Amino acid sequence: MSYKLVQQRTEEIGVRMALGASTSSVLRMVVRQGMVPVLVGLSLAGAFALTRAMESLLYNVSAVDPWRYMLVTIFLILIALMACYFPATKAMRIDPMIALRSE
Repeated sequence: MSYKLVQQRTEEIGVRMALGASTSSVLRMVVRQGMVPVLVGLSLAGAFALTRAMESLLYNVSAVDPWRYMLVTIFLILIALMACYFPATKAMRIDPMIALRSE
């Protein structure tokens, strides 16, 4: 979830916080909504990492190093978490009264 999406949902986040949502629940919501597409994409990329099995089935096909796939996957997850965490911290600091007044 980018900064722009947090800005677009400022009023919704303000209403949630005014109704008693904790900052940790807002943080979880924003990070979860940002990480779901990332994890789905990486799971699809994980299917490509199964080329090791294809090596035994097909003639003259070499498998790509699975350690590289794991390192790249971990790296992408960390980058995506950082990209979701910073807007989430901004969403946690929204003052409910200001968010409800803004239009």
